[in-house]
Amino acid sequence: MTWTQKFFSFEGRLRRQDFWICTIVLGVATFILQMILGMLFGVSAMTASAIDPNDPAAAAAVAAQMGPLFGMLGICILVSLWPSLAIVVKRHHDRDQSGWFTLILLIPLVGFFWWLINLGILDGTPGPNQYGPSPKGLGEAPAAA
Repeated sequence: MTWTQKFFSFEGRLRRQDFWICTIVLGVATFILQMILGMLFGVSAMTASAIDPNDPAAAAAVAAQMGPLFGMLGICILVSLWPSLAIVVKRHHDRDQSGWFTLILLIPLVGFFWWLINLGILDGTPGPNQYGPSPKGLGEAPAAA
């Protein structure tokens, strides 16, 4: 499976090792993009914390500065949503579960432990399942010589 398929396709299965690699790569890329956007817009947390809470004009000025940054960060999050979902759905497929199990991630705390244990720790289905052959190449007939 190519990197493009891993990040953008919802078909097939993704083994645990590739799940962690893709998750880390996507997380680091998103973090770097957010830092670049923060530097481009020149807004820092220090700017926001240095204002007088009793001065509504200063608060409005900082909010106006941070508005475009928050808009760009929102776009960044939306762009990373598709690859994140593709990775998680394929990992569910490797565990022989429907991609709809991804909705469990929306439940606070339960979703995190589901993600960590079910997707990050437990091994996938050995051999082929309804979502395709094993990404590890297990359970397949040996190639004829």
